[in-house]
Amino acid sequence: MENQITGRIYDIQRFTVNDGPGIRTEVFLKGCPLSCLWCHSPESQAFHKQLGLFDIRCIGIESCGKCLEVCTAQAFTKGEKVYSESMKKEITRVSVDLEKCTKCFKCVDSCPSKALTVIGDDVTVDEIMDTIRKDEAYYKKSGGGVTISGGEALSQIGFTSALLKACKAEGLHTCLDTTGFAKWETIKQAIPYVDLVLLDLKHMDSRKSMDLVGVPNELILENASKMAKEGVKIQIRVPIIPGINDSEENLRATAQFCARIKDAVTVIQILPYHKFGIVKYQRLNKDYQLDDIETPDDQHMAYCKELIESYGLTVKIH
Repeated sequence: MENQITGRIYDIQRFTVNDGPGIRTEVFLKGCPLSCLWCHSPESQAFHKQLGLFDIRCIGIESCGKCLEVCTAQAFTKGEKVYSESMKKEITRVSVDLEKCTKCFKCVDSCPSKALTVIGDDVTVDEIMDTIRKDEAYYKKSGGGVTISGGEALSQIGFTSALLKACKAEGLHTCLDTTGFAKWETIKQAIPYVDLVLLDLKHMDSRKSMDLVGVPNELILENASKMAKEGVKIQIRVPIIPGINDSEENLRATAQFCARIKDAVTVIQILPYHKFGIVKYQRLNKDYQLDDIETPDDQHMAYCKELIESYGLTVKIH
């Protein structure tokens, strides 16, 4: 049965209001073919389950040290001494080498403070629908519904299409949040059950796209054009990253492309760059590469908005 198909998610959020109209439940799937330098959810990129360390929760090896005892791969070592606000004393936290981690997750089971977690959970369509149904009244009152996001939801197309189909069977509004980087045959499996596609345009120069997100952009633009021809409603989202993709040349190229598929585009959302995801990189022992870039100010965002609007497009600053 389709409702028993299993997918791997890393989060499910209720009462979200940013990724589609109204109040929504948003399901975040693991795995993405892109590796954007500014990605604010690095835990979404890998398809496999991962070990996450919330070191602020660590109660110290003086009081615990269970992870050091159970890890046969010797991925854990003594870390730095810090003052713990929760413990009201100085403690020695653990340090973890994720390259050594064999993903047995015995350390997670042994951690009394929940400082160690498994990022990734395998769930069925039925299990997700049980959560979705809890907020059905809010969807109806607000014009909301369900958003399938990632990672890249199209990378788990069997699960994604089955979940979208289940939502439509119950009369729910559906959004698909996608990079657009997938085979058209894959996209065609999902779009019959999608009311609105949320599509990111990262950079219009394919070579720069390769440098910034790890893939060229021809397939993404081609799929956007095909979706428009199929009558799919699309909300374009453009991250504004100073010095990366906010040049006049790139903004005009973005606007020109959107103007060509204007009938399908409901709105263009421009999103100011932020660093809210840095702490997630720390949990995964990853380096954040854009630490020197600052959030664009209101004046610059207004400039970007006006430039894109000059092509006859509706633009909103998120």
